[in-house]
Amino acid sequence: MNGFFSSLRLWFAPARVREEGETPDYRFSLANERTFLAWVRTALALVGGGFAVDQFLPDLRWAWRIGLSLALLAVGAMCALRAVNHWVRCELAMRRGEDLPVTRFPALLSLAVGVVALIMVVVVLFGWAEQ
Repeated sequence: MNGFFSSLRLWFAPARVREEGETPDYRFSLANERTFLAWVRTALALVGGGFAVDQFLPDLRWAWRIGLSLALLAVGAMCALRAVNHWVRCELAMRRGEDLPVTRFPALLSLAVGVVALIMVVVVLFGWAEQ
């Protein structure tokens, strides 16, 4: 847990990352940044999906609509936060000459999106609209 809080501080002081180890090849740092941006795009898509469910499925029962919207919004928020944490951890590992950190987050994100998608398929097929 201590590693999380030390990397959390680096979210807001990225210049301090340069104090660690040696500067890696810029291509690796830029690839790390592109990966970060891909995660942020995924987070934005999930947040947009959450708003879309709420706005464009008005016939869906309120509880289902709000539940699915909040699930997508929460997963989008987690994805955005995880993106910056992963960027910092990878940058530090490259500067220190360590192996890149492993993460279960892609599997968890895939499962969460898959579960929400399956629930949405069932809801749309059965048309649980307000009575």
